[in-house]
Amino acid sequence: MSTGACTQPGCTGSIVDGYCDVCGMPGTGGTTSPAAAATPAAPASTPASALTGVTASTSPRAVPAPNGSPCQQPGCTGKILDGYCDVCGTPAVPGARVAEAAAIAESQPLSGREGTSATAASRVQSAAIGSKRAGASGTSSTRRTRTGSQRMRSARLGAGLTVVPPAPPVDAARAIMANPEVPEEKRSCAKCGNAVGRGIDGTPGRSEGFCPNCGQPFSFTPKLKQGDLVAGQYEVAGALAHGGLGWIYLGRDRNVSNRWVVLKGLLNSGDPDALAAAIAEQQFLAQVEHPLIVEIYNFVTHDGAGYIVMEYVGGKSLKQILKERMTANGGAYDPLPVDQALAYILELLPAFQYLHDLGLVYCDFKPDNMIQVGDAMKLIDLGGVRRIDDEESAIYGTVGYQAPEVAEVGPSVASDIYTIGRTLLVLCMEFRGYQGTYLHSLPPVDSTPLFQQNDSLYQLIAKCCAPDPADRFASVDEMRTQVLGVLREVVARRRQGTASTSAASVLFESPATARPITGWSQLPALREDTTDAQYSWLSTIGDDDPKRRLADLESAPEDTAEVWLARARAALDLGDPVLAKGHAQRLLTDDPWEWRALWVEGLAAVQADDWETAKASFNAVYQQVPGELAPKLALAFACERGGLPEVAEGLYQVCASTDAAYVPPAAFGMARVRAARQDTVGAVAALDLVPTTSRGYTESRQQRAEVLLTGGAHDITVLDQAMRTIEASSVDQQTRQRFTVRILTEALPVVSQPGAPVPAGTTIGAVTATEAGVRDGLENALRLLARDAVDLKERVSLVNQANAVRNWSLT
Repeated sequence: MSTGACTQPGCTGSIVDGYCDVCGMPGTGGTTSPAAAATPAAPASTPASALTGVTASTSPRAVPAPNGSPCQQPGCTGKILDGYCDVCGTPAVPGARVAEAAAIAESQPLSGREGTSATAASRVQSAAIGSKRAGASGTSSTRRTRTGSQRMRSARLGAGLTVVPPAPPVDAARAIMANPEVPEEKRSCAKCGNAVGRGIDGTPGRSEGFCPNCGQPFSFTPKLKQGDLVAGQYEVAGALAHGGLGWIYLGRDRNVSNRWVVLKGLLNSGDPDALAAAIAEQQFLAQVEHPLIVEIYNFVTHDGAGYIVMEYVGGKSLKQILKERMTANGGAYDPLPVDQALAYILELLPAFQYLHDLGLVYCDFKPDNMIQVGDAMKLIDLGGVRRIDDEESAIYGTVGYQAPEVAEVGPSVASDIYTIGRTLLVLCMEFRGYQGTYLHSLPPVDSTPLFQQNDSLYQLIAKCCAPDPADRFASVDEMRTQVLGVLREVVARRRQGTASTSAASVLFESPATARPITGWSQLPALREDTTDAQYSWLSTIGDDDPKRRLADLESAPEDTAEVWLARARAALDLGDPVLAKGHAQRLLTDDPWEWRALWVEGLAAVQADDWETAKASFNAVYQQVPGELAPKLALAFACERGGLPEVAEGLYQVCASTDAAYVPPAAFGMARVRAARQDTVGAVAALDLVPTTSRGYTESRQQRAEVLLTGGAHDITVLDQAMRTIEASSVDQQTRQRFTVRILTEALPVVSQPGAPVPAGTTIGAVTATEAGVRDGLENALRLLARDAVDLKERVSLVNQANAVRNWSLT
């Protein structure tokens, strides 16, 4: 319903339903301000403590401490003088404190929901786990998980595994915008995302007004100009950027060494009471103190507007770094190398865990909010941070990054993990359609080279971005362990060699063998969970007799996860895979996300030669802990025995290149796969990966000789390799002579034929490659075997063979 012409100067629009149909401004005559209508009014009895940090005179509730009183800043020895500390310069407002946070990029609310697609190992079926098994959805509040690692941060980017180019610091004065304008094509409502301030039919758009879609006020004109003194302390130097919530300014702190600071506007600046409430709502950020999060110095008001005063971080955002790479690449998207992208994410994960420990969620993670300064990182923009239990405040996020359930149930730890996964993917590849076709899904593996080349990375991202939040990592600490493992794998693959170092896992023991894997007991064992309620009681159970141990376990005070796992292990030791699987199923009934139960199911399947179940179980474990090598080794063994040799070979290669403890069993596995397809050269190369210091080295030499001897047609060169392999190894005397007999028996007809094409001086190991030399060597080996033979019949047979090949003399 129209109520007359718009009263805005120069506007030709009419008021419809309270707003101008051209400029979007509210009509006069009792029309309620949309900002006031949309924002809850501050309580009439707001306590003074709720406004801690507001230093402007427009806020009468902020009462400065008297002169001579101690400064309230932690660790400061100064005193209040004329309203400010004489040491640190902090305003004398009750409860003021230094906090760490900042913001240089903004966000938008959004909604929507779609599913994800594909599995990581497309040729291996995965067992069901988590919400897929339980049919559950929602949060993972009842989920029992194990934290993968203690919180820590490396001294430099990449945790010492890779090198990330440093980002030179940016001079603050050069960061100021010469002409602070927002292009019309980038003008959007901060609340609903609708286009605002755009030109119509050649007429320039308005830089200020109200969104015609939701009534949210907008302004693309800087409110502060160079030289303005905010709150009597911060001198404005100019505008830095414009975000979803307004302009961001650079200034000097005249009370503290003229340090550079950033001033960012608060919402609800039009109403003093609403502004006071907005500032009070932001006070929880004052508890944030972490070296990876930029610092918040103060909350102030100026000319009726509120501002957060923050640390200036003179570095580059990862969004800027990506733009520079694109420019240098001729305008084509040039993603970060995978190892560098993982290093950036790995460095900032402790900041997320810190926020989550405080009961806060970040909400709006993306490349824009990651700042690199030298070889250090900072998490910026706390504008979207809110308490996990906050059900009233506005939710901010960015289209393409925010989790699908946020619009319905609000943000959570799981939704933060979702944004981390999406950010990692954007850093690693040109993610076309991430704000459209793949808004809440991942592109198919078969059409995404990044996923095809980095299977563990795909598994990591897929778990972070699972449609059901309960299927994501339960904590950032848990995720960090897997990110570190994937980074090790990526760096190892780029190195293209054999691992020479080993990193202990917090979830699995090292492989139980340095020799070929032949059964379930030689696969890595699960580490015990020392936080389990029955861990101490379990330590009293003996390990000698599995039958007695199983009986003792039935009297456990409580059926915890470790108790069920111990029962399953005892059943495996008894050779009863059906019972072991039954105990694993009971554990899964208690906790559908307990991947350790699927690990036990896989072991039971190996014991029962049920390779399809083994592949499905180990693949499911792999998807849950993609940074671990144990599931890859187990899946490789199951695929080798279960008809997927190519998959097995690839997984064995990953294990051998990533961790030295996995080299021997993985090398033996690779050799078996290659030998089965008559790739003798490849099999020999795999066995040569076993280091001389390994307990499996001697067996690798025997296997190497065996591969050479069974690899098809043999010439003297191959036989010489086999002989030298045995001669250089520390095999026992009997084994050495048996190989010598085999090798020389094959060589004899070659060197005995008329006109044998054997160059003069050729040898087979230490044996001369002539008929006489080979006969002498073969006779000697047979007689040595006969001497050590225990069975009389065998001894006679060996002596007869020796006599048959000896060189006969006529003298």
